[in-house]
Amino acid sequence: MIIDERLIQSLIAVAIIILVAFPVHEFSHAFAAFRMGDSTARWQGRLTLDPRVHFDPLGGLLLALSATIGGFFIGWAKPTPVNPYNLSGGRRGEALVAFAGPISNLVMAAAAAIPLRLIRLDAGLLQAVASNDIASFVYEVAVIFVVINVFLMVFNLLPIPPLDGWRVLLGLVDARTAHALRQYEQYGFLLILVIFFAGATLIGDLTNPIIRFLLGI
Repeated sequence: MIIDERLIQSLIAVAIIILVAFPVHEFSHAFAAFRMGDSTARWQGRLTLDPRVHFDPLGGLLLALSATIGGFFIGWAKPTPVNPYNLSGGRRGEALVAFAGPISNLVMAAAAAIPLRLIRLDAGLLQAVASNDIASFVYEVAVIFVVINVFLMVFNLLPIPPLDGWRVLLGLVDARTAHALRQYEQYGFLLILVIFFAGATLIGDLTNPIIRFLLGI
C-alpha cells in the first residue's frame, strides 16, 4: 500500500509538472527571447502558459516512466522556437534565453519548498500534517514536486544537445569552438535515450551532489 501511495503521489506531481512547470519553463524561454528582440515564439503562439501548446508526448511519457522507476527524473516539453539572429547580444543572448528555462524550475522549487520548510520548523504544525491523511498526502506531493523541479533544472543544464545547457555552453565559448561543437547536435536524441536508460549510473556522480546541495537548502 505504501509503494502504491508513493507511486500515486509521484504521478500527481508529474501531472503538475506537465501542466504547470513545463509551461512556465517554456514561457520563460519565450519571454526572455521576446524581451531580447526575438518574437518567433510569440508569432507561433508559444508566449503563453497554456500547457496544451507546450506539451511534448515523448517528454511527458519519459517523465512519467522515470517517476515509476524512481531515483532520477527526466522529461521535457516542446522546445521553444528561438531565432538567435534576432537576439540582442548574439550568442550571449542565446545563452541567456536558454538559461531562463532551468532558472524557472529553481524558482518554482523554491516557491514550493518555503512552506514545506516552515512546516518542518514548526513541530506542532508538522505533527498536525502527519496526523491528517489528506494533508500528509498533499505534503508528500509537494516534496516530490520540489525534487522533480530540481532534477529537471540540473538535467537541463547538462551541456548535451538538445538540452538548455548545450545552448548555454555554445553561448559561452568562442565562435570557432561553438561552430565545431554544433556537429554533435545530430546525436542529441540518441544521447538523451542513453541518459534515460543508463540513468543514475551515467550522470549520477556528476549531478547528485548538486541536487543534494540544492535540496538541502
